[in-house]
Amino acid sequence: MTETVGLTGRALVDALERIEPDSPEAHALDVNEVAGAIDPKDLGKDDVRRLLAALGRLAESAPAFDLRKVDPARFANLVARASRTQLESVVAERPLRERVLREIFDRMGAHIRQDRAKTLHAVVHWRMSGGQGDAGYDRYETVISHGECRVGRDMREKPRVTITIAPVDFFRLITHQATPAVLFVTGKIKVKGDLAFAAGLIGFFDLPKPS
Repeated sequence: MTETVGLTGRALVDALERIEPDSPEAHALDVNEVAGAIDPKDLGKDDVRRLLAALGRLAESAPAFDLRKVDPARFANLVARASRTQLESVVAERPLRERVLREIFDRMGAHIRQDRAKTLHAVVHWRMSGGQGDAGYDRYETVISHGECRVGRDMREKPRVTITIAPVDFFRLITHQATPAVLFVTGKIKVKGDLAFAAGLIGFFDLPKPS
């Protein structure tokens, strides 16, 4: 039994920051249990950033701490229960922004609804504001083709739709905290191309719902 087991909230975040990646204590932890023991609503505005940074540091030497190991429902719950201020703190730190966005896009292939997308071929270009790419955007391309979804950073195909959105609003969208319609009418999402397809895009994915 390690001193970290049984801790929750900010005390757990503090403990994770102190752990050395190659220590016996680190190897005794389970990243899913860590994610399940954290409720962002019990944390301060910078603590979610601290949590993800600590897990990222540990994952550099201990792959078991990689975000890919976190159960989809727990990952969705962690993101959904975080406040806008907490999420803005995360995306303000470039490595964390890239890590969380990569994690979400990499999971898309696992969540595609093959029954709905089996006859579909559509390319979506995503532009995440506040980035370091062309014109200040981080760009991702998702290709939905015959029941599969591929993701890349290079814009290789002509898009059916191009979606411009801030990362925090993207997080809210994929965790069912906001709908495309609400984001559109409030000016938080911009769509170029097939508006009807963009409105129903999330329906092609079986995204985990937070508890």
